[in-house]
Amino acid sequence: MLMRLMMVALLWLAAGTVAIAQEASGGEAATPPTIAEQIDGAVRPVADAVSGAIFHSVRVAGTDEEPVMFPLIVGWLILASLVFTFYFRFINVRGFKHGLDLIRGKYTAADNDHAGEVSHFRALTSAVSGTVGLGNIAGVAVAITIGGPGATFWMILAGLLGMSTKFVECTLGVMYRLEKPDGTVSGGPMYYLSRGIAENYPRLRSFGAFLAFVFAICTMLGAIGAGAMFQANQAYAQIANVTQDAIPNGGLWFGVLYAVLGGVVVIGGITRIGSVTARLVPGMAALYLIGALFVILVNLPQVPGAFMAIIDGAFTAEGVTGGVLGALIQGFRRAAFSNEAGLGSAAIAHSAVKTREPVTEGFVALWEPFIDTVVICTMTALVIIITNQHVVGGADGVQLTSNAFATVAPWFPYALAVVVLLFAFSTTITWAYYGAKACSFLFRESKAALYGFKVFYLSMAVVGCTMPLASIVDVADALLFIMAIPNLIGVYLLMPVVKKHLDSYWARLKSGEIRKVA
Repeated sequence: MLMRLMMVALLWLAAGTVAIAQEASGGEAATPPTIAEQIDGAVRPVADAVSGAIFHSVRVAGTDEEPVMFPLIVGWLILASLVFTFYFRFINVRGFKHGLDLIRGKYTAADNDHAGEVSHFRALTSAVSGTVGLGNIAGVAVAITIGGPGATFWMILAGLLGMSTKFVECTLGVMYRLEKPDGTVSGGPMYYLSRGIAENYPRLRSFGAFLAFVFAICTMLGAIGAGAMFQANQAYAQIANVTQDAIPNGGLWFGVLYAVLGGVVVIGGITRIGSVTARLVPGMAALYLIGALFVILVNLPQVPGAFMAIIDGAFTAEGVTGGVLGALIQGFRRAAFSNEAGLGSAAIAHSAVKTREPVTEGFVALWEPFIDTVVICTMTALVIIITNQHVVGGADGVQLTSNAFATVAPWFPYALAVVVLLFAFSTTITWAYYGAKACSFLFRESKAALYGFKVFYLSMAVVGCTMPLASIVDVADALLFIMAIPNLIGVYLLMPVVKKHLDSYWARLKSGEIRKVA
């Protein structure tokens, strides 16, 4: 019964496409809707219902004409980050330097003889590649357009708090991972929700299994829509914009090439993904940051004013809908949507690390929101603010960011298109791994299910380039954030276990029992 349900879930998108295509072939209308339009019309009611539920917002301020709405899912994520920050006594601050030492390999020798597939550094780059994406470029622009420059301050604060969430969930990912005889591992929320809760709360065994099941389903379907279809679609949109859509059947050919290149990476599993992202993530991040720094240096006299606008806007926010509260909501929302702290997705990648101390990967993982939100998102915000593009108006999303870069050099948008392509591709290959591991969990570690999902996932990337299926992407986006509900319930239950391990590790580190090797 479980396998049937899973096959239905996995093939839902493809089956819907075929059924609607067959129906369309028999129509006699003079101007029949396209297949994409029919799919969108069929799925739209489901998309609206699911999105409306998970992104349900309540009015917290404003007027009837301009209400200030707060998404409850953002509150759920921010509350968790506050709880974990205080419960673990600001681990995001006191564990920051030790995390860097681990990333740099200063404690690596002690972990070389333990199960796992990738180093601390490669586990981090694999996870970062799944979070650093279009949200860092387009999402920040939207936040500033709506919440003003002050949204940047709250975005940074939320990113710093999210570091504590990543610490806890990634520690648990390693703690309860499944180590296989061939040396490979499987981990993430599916495992600590089922194995961790069963071990520490035997009476809640069935509840933990249910949470793991819900998480895995949402991870699979969310990965297909948001990781494959949406990322490929947006990557091709940038190419089409640069080439003026001059290539016949460009979407199809680009989609096939995109899927083939992705397949070369994802079929090899986390070892190959880690190898690629270890080169790709630092490179694409450096390329983007160099471009942003160039814009900032050209506009150096405006930098002090930009920082003043960020600080003043965070606490006054004049002219912004909802004032300070509106700026706060937009900043928190962008940070939560960008670094994915609380969703549990990153714990899947971090679980593959070679280490005998689960807490070490928690220290490494807390760097992820720092890189994604505090560094990259903030650089995007500064570029927009110092060029005044949020005031000029006339564009939003990625186009607004592109316009900001174009104020320095007309060719900069082309470079930005390359960065967007790299960001999208890196997200696609990482989410392929996440979805495949969720599928493997549901099918009792079946390799056929693992590779079958990867093939299906890559084929949907081709579909994403050829069909503007906005409603399916809306469903997928909602499913990603549903992951935060079962994940954080489990993390709340298991955080005392993490605290016990942290205290032990910290004591051994301070006593010198755990020593640097480099």
